[in-house]
Amino acid sequence: MTLAMNSEYHDNFQSAQAVAGEKLGRSDQRSLFDRFEWLRHLHELCLPDNKPLIVQSAENEAQAWFFLMKKGLGRYTALANWYNFTYRPIFTGDYDEVTKLALLANIAKTLTSHCHRIEIAPVPEEDQAASLTKRAFEQAGWLVFRSKADDNHILSVNGRTFDQYWADRPGRLRNTVRRKAKKNIVSIRIETEFSGEHWDDYLNVYAKSWKPEEGNPDFLKNLAKQEAEAGCLRLGLAYIDGNPVAAQFWTVENGEALIHKLAHVEDATKSSPGTLLSVAMFQQAIDVDRVKLIDFGTGNDPYKREWMEDVRPRYRLEMFWPNNPLSWLSILRYQMSALVGKR
Repeated sequence: MTLAMNSEYHDNFQSAQAVAGEKLGRSDQRSLFDRFEWLRHLHELCLPDNKPLIVQSAENEAQAWFFLMKKGLGRYTALANWYNFTYRPIFTGDYDEVTKLALLANIAKTLTSHCHRIEIAPVPEEDQAASLTKRAFEQAGWLVFRSKADDNHILSVNGRTFDQYWADRPGRLRNTVRRKAKKNIVSIRIETEFSGEHWDDYLNVYAKSWKPEEGNPDFLKNLAKQEAEAGCLRLGLAYIDGNPVAAQFWTVENGEALIHKLAHVEDATKSSPGTLLSVAMFQQAIDVDRVKLIDFGTGNDPYKREWMEDVRPRYRLEMFWPNNPLSWLSILRYQMSALVGKR
């Protein structure tokens, strides 16, 4: 199948948005991480020093988009950071595999005039994004190396109620919740609207937790406001004697709940406010929001295994343009490493 395609690239979001219109907006893109607003705010607030390279491939109404950022001479990476659960090429419709492959291969050919090395992660595979991207770049003549970048812990609800789900949790976890809840020390609220007061409580908890300094609080605040306006925010807060001691930032949309952030004040650990808050958040998501999937993002923190039941891989794709001498040493290193691994 041969498509009459065109491609263009942008070095700023203004010109890209003029072309994309609403096709990369909430109404057309199910995933938060595939939306133009997510990418634009991520760049403006978290990655402003990295020049963007936005490539679009189109054939009639079919479009594919690739959002990258410059990291050095001829080197580009995914326009993503630790806030991303996923990164992948973005399509403006549900096309067949042949069309998607052709659109991506066209992007890959366009990129040969801009860079010799591209690295993207965390790329999912449950929707074939990793394998499709690898095939498209290889079809365009790139050498592609795929490796595991991270794990994604999820819970498929499968029609269960919260009580049915909770009955399957480890006994130690259920006993902890039973004992701590009886003491009635911790009070909990779940907010769906944004307020400065509740956001300050979230920040207060985070500042007193074991967590490292937040990468960009303004980005998260902007995201919370945006998702509240869309009815998707779930901000959980736990208090002891009126003081915030645990907080969780979730979003719920299209049958999926995403757990973006959670923290608790270390001095309050003996009362298990974080665990009690998690119970309330899971119950809200399962019984009230009726989600089909709860996504705990990337990372292999041990506590995730108590709440989640399945793990999905997230991949890193490193692409090298072999016709550029700047790629040769890196290609040689990868090939030698692979040879040693086989031996």
